[in-house]
Amino acid sequence: MNELTLATPTLLFSAVSLILLAYTNRFLGYAQVIRTLYEQFLRNHDQVLLEQIRNLRQRLYLTRAMQMLGILSLFFCVAAMFLIYIGMQTPAAYTFGGGLVLLIASLAVSVWEIQISVQALDLNLKDMENRKL
Repeated sequence: MNELTLATPTLLFSAVSLILLAYTNRFLGYAQVIRTLYEQFLRNHDQVLLEQIRNLRQRLYLTRAMQMLGILSLFFCVAAMFLIYIGMQTPAAYTFGGGLVLLIASLAVSVWEIQISVQALDLNLKDMENRKL
């Protein structure tokens, strides 16, 4: 194995930071949609709204998991950088590898969440088709 330098975890550090920003924006978007759906639901207990609310709850929890995994990945990156700095190459390599695994997990949860988002949009499309007929 080649020696790990400070530059390697630094590259992941910036990528994870951008991903966390995207996750945070997604979370804020969901918060706004949930507030809007809540107001609509108070006026009209529509079945489609109930399905959207269930879907959003699941997406919200997945987004939280994505954020937690991303934050842990960032933590492992910083820890790896510290271990490299103090000359502990082997623990640094394992710590960096752990950060990569956490990032992969975060991205996998993101793919899962995107699939659920498509299902939510499909609910709206089906409702529009049913109302048209």
